[in-house]
Amino acid sequence: MATATQSESAAAFYKQLGRMYGTYTGGFVGFVVLLAILEQVGVPNRVIGYLFVFFTLAVYAIIGVMTRTAQLSEYYVAGRRVPAFYNGMATGADWMSAASFVGMAGSLFLLGYDGIAWVLGWTGGFVLVSILIGPYLRKFGAYTVPDFMSFRFGGNFARFLAVIVLVCASFTYVTAQIYGTGLIASRFLGMQFEIAVFAGLVGILLCAMLGGMRAVTWTQIAQYIVLIVAYLTPIVILSTKHYGIPIPELTYGRAIAEIAAREQQLIKDGLAVLCTAANCGPTTLKPHVTPFLNYSPLNYFGIILCMMVGTASLPHILMRYFTTPSVKEARDSVAWSLLFIFLLYFSAPAYAAFSKLEVYTNIIGSNVSALKPWLFSWGELGLIQICGKNAASLDAVVAACKAIAGHPGVIRFQDFVINTDVIVLSTPEIAGLPYVISGLVAAGGLAAALSTADGLLLAIANALSHDIYYKMLDPNAPTIRRLTVARVLLFFVAVVAAYLASTRPSDILAMVGWAFSLAMAGNFPALVMGIWWKRTTATGAVCGIIAGFGLCIFYLVVTRYFPGFGVKYAGMTSLLNPLTRAPLVDIAKAMALPNAMESFPTLAHPLANKVGWFDLNNINCGMLGAPLGFAVIYVVSLMGKEPSKEMQAFVDEIRKPRGRTILQEKD
Repeated sequence: MATATQSESAAAFYKQLGRMYGTYTGGFVGFVVLLAILEQVGVPNRVIGYLFVFFTLAVYAIIGVMTRTAQLSEYYVAGRRVPAFYNGMATGADWMSAASFVGMAGSLFLLGYDGIAWVLGWTGGFVLVSILIGPYLRKFGAYTVPDFMSFRFGGNFARFLAVIVLVCASFTYVTAQIYGTGLIASRFLGMQFEIAVFAGLVGILLCAMLGGMRAVTWTQIAQYIVLIVAYLTPIVILSTKHYGIPIPELTYGRAIAEIAAREQQLIKDGLAVLCTAANCGPTTLKPHVTPFLNYSPLNYFGIILCMMVGTASLPHILMRYFTTPSVKEARDSVAWSLLFIFLLYFSAPAYAAFSKLEVYTNIIGSNVSALKPWLFSWGELGLIQICGKNAASLDAVVAACKAIAGHPGVIRFQDFVINTDVIVLSTPEIAGLPYVISGLVAAGGLAAALSTADGLLLAIANALSHDIYYKMLDPNAPTIRRLTVARVLLFFVAVVAAYLASTRPSDILAMVGWAFSLAMAGNFPALVMGIWWKRTTATGAVCGIIAGFGLCIFYLVVTRYFPGFGVKYAGMTSLLNPLTRAPLVDIAKAMALPNAMESFPTLAHPLANKVGWFDLNNINCGMLGAPLGFAVIYVVSLMGKEPSKEMQAFVDEIRKPRGRTILQEKD
């Protein structure tokens, strides 16, 4: 009777989802309008920033508390009852990390044409999820990716290797998200960065600890609504302001044409020097639409491949397809995911173009003594430099420019340096939009960072608690102890990640890129071969994971920390655009580079990496590891005894869209 009542209650809840989130969206829009009115009547910007951050954090925390659970299936896979539409939206939020929301437009701003590689790779990965992996893992019925590895490849050693890949790929990723929360909170709340990191951590833990996947799912839907509204609003306003059309994707081409014209004018006026084959350094202008100025064709297409395959291998994304009611809805939710991700990724090139046009128009060529106050807020954090010094105050900027012999007294292209992660957050201020728009964008960036951090922390904690503790150490653990262990591990993983983020580690964005290659090399061959080739053996899979993942790790470590070991450096000083360069002093010292550029504490762009064999950027190490993994799995499997008839029948069964779920876990 109680079970029937619970089912009726759940059914009523799912019927109300549309009205609930529609009301939430209307309430959020009304809240933004209210803050806009408060700004007009003179409420200080700092107060508006506090209201934005604390209101959104409070809403996420309330959802997390209200959806707390003590059931294993709810905690690990949201009861497998999330409709495809809402799972697609939650996946979109899970995917839209701080790197996507904050870093995507910044990368396109920096790299121009070459930055499209990241957009193509990250979007295309969901096609691979739909075709090769997602629905079949749902049919299997696991709680985690290592669950599938263990069952398919017969034992805990395969499970253990899968956990290692999962933790390595996810931990660096989650550190970047927590760094993003600290960056936003320190700017808009006026907190010290190290304190702001842990303030953001509180919001993350309230969402994930009490309700697990159930709480994270419904929170991520709310976060997606905030982040997409926040991302589109500034560029819709700018598109309307400049071209009279409120669809930035349609006016993007006109903005590109204006950028090209402005670039030529800057060169003609002596405010910039054109990048040429003979002179293409950090102080020269690289045309926005010229290809392969930053990446070789090999690395350009390598990034597309590694980001695409890595997307289809990342555990926190694959986990989302464990939550749907059926295999069909798992496949449908991938399609919805692509739509919701498309809305942001299709807009990112326009965002970068509008931002660059505003920089070229409002900053480059302006008088040094007439700089806007917002510049100094970012300059105090070390994220904007002018004339080689942090733009902490007007006096500091004026003094720095006067110290340069022959300086014309106006901001030249080579004088202005802005970190890529500031582009999205600062564009409303660069364009002179009301401060409420800046607060809205900050709330969106915070939502993106929190949603992905929740998913990643849950993936790590669930793998450690379910796959290591329960499956390997204490198979008889009762439900309450399993949930307690999961929550305690989630807390400790989150605290460690926050501590690392508070130290401002270098190469954060590069490490996000590494996460994709690590997942590609470690997970993808075994998952694909395990699903699509019945002859794959446990020994072959284990050897393939070790070989592919091991080669990828080796290449990363050697190119990053042992540059003299048969590798060469890509040439940071010749590749980083002065508008957004973010050099790393530790790399410069390790390489003993002469005349290394002065560094400031910031996130590094993935471009600042070493290359080695075949001139391959180490972000693309998955191109070495994955083919080796496939080859080893194939050869070793052929050398051994074929899997049992039961296992081959299992492989046939998971490829059928209908029928029972293979693995049935008791709550």
